[in-house]
Amino acid sequence: MTELPITIAHESPANTAAIERMHQRTFGPGRFARTAFRLREHTPPDLSLSFTAHVSTMMVGSVRLTPIGIGDTPALLLGPLTVEPPFRSVGIGARLMRVCMEAACAQGHNLVLLVGDAPYYARFGFVVVPHGQITMPGPVDPARLLVAELNPGAFAGVTGLVRGAAAAA
Repeated sequence: MTELPITIAHESPANTAAIERMHQRTFGPGRFARTAFRLREHTPPDLSLSFTAHVSTMMVGSVRLTPIGIGDTPALLLGPLTVEPPFRSVGIGARLMRVCMEAACAQGHNLVLLVGDAPYYARFGFVVVPHGQITMPGPVDPARLLVAELNPGAFAGVTGLVRGAAAAA
């Protein structure tokens, strides 16, 4: 199998429309009702921590990190991680994950939260949040509420309501 020539780059404002179209194809209109989407609704992603994947000039994936608060603790919300269907299962999502997690760590962030599949995200250091430790502002399957500590022990003692950064300020 020939490896695809994939380029990873920081997301830029020029990517917004193409990423939104990718989210529409991947998640459909129901995404607007999801709790994670609602948290991101009034807070833009941090473009220094958000990345796109390209094969030649075609964007085939993206990942975003958005500032949030968990109680009084600053954190990041990961997502959506999106890869165009024909390019799934070739490692693009994993490359995007590694790049964004390394960038967050390098910038001194401590926690990344997401709503997703634990078996997929475990390889990037995510674990299920202990039941009742934090509260999401809407319905979330507790088995899909995941956190990664970018520094060991960073999640110890963190409790409270998860809020978008605009609400946390």
